[in-house]
Amino acid sequence: MGFYEQLATSVFSFATMGTKAICNIDTYVYSSMQGTVESIRTILLAGRINDAYALLRKYYDSAVINVYSNLYLKRNFSIDSFIVEKISNWLQGKEKLPEYRVMSQYIKASEVLKPINDVFGVDDRYKSLRDRCNDHTHYNFYRHAMLNDKDIHIDNRGWWLDRFSKDVRDIFVLHLGYIFFLNDHYMMSSDHLDALECGMQPEEGSQYWVAPFIQEIFDEVITPTRADVTATIKTSSVMQLR
Repeated sequence: MGFYEQLATSVFSFATMGTKAICNIDTYVYSSMQGTVESIRTILLAGRINDAYALLRKYYDSAVINVYSNLYLKRNFSIDSFIVEKISNWLQGKEKLPEYRVMSQYIKASEVLKPINDVFGVDDRYKSLRDRCNDHTHYNFYRHAMLNDKDIHIDNRGWWLDRFSKDVRDIFVLHLGYIFFLNDHYMMSSDHLDALECGMQPEEGSQYWVAPFIQEIFDEVITPTRADVTATIKTSSVMQLR
């Protein structure tokens, strides 16, 4: 929750090319995702694991939407197409984005994202995760209904909480892996822009410094979990990510 709050503020000044938006459209996407994670915490505190999985699917969808919209803008923005109509219409409430399956395939088919796609495609963890979310959302098994009642004794409730924790982490890593691969400037610290706003000469190379809170999330969550994701981002980026 805290990370998404900081990220929303950090990217605000980066204009979203291809739209008429004044500020970065991802700012409010990340604020919304922060709210979804907060709702998940509230529901888990009430002991409703089944409902939490329904919200986890929403969190997963939000991550895919964010990657898709950024990728679509990057591929379709140009001098000849200064406004990317599909995303602009979505922002204005005139057009829906494609369904999850179409967006997911669009991401997987991208040549731009091939290095990071190859990393995330090494196993079936995300297919299994998606299946779990769908099973809970649609009550595909009776035991999922029982996980929504904290007063019912279920021997493997602790196992499900551990599983849920891993699933949240995996979506978090997927989201940031794609976004920082696609938009490595999102990792930028504020030092460079702060100096310019104060009329000072920025320190040489400061445009490549990584914000402390982003380096911290790599050190504590992403790299220990998926060192291959960090390595792939570093290979394709000029940012000074450790």
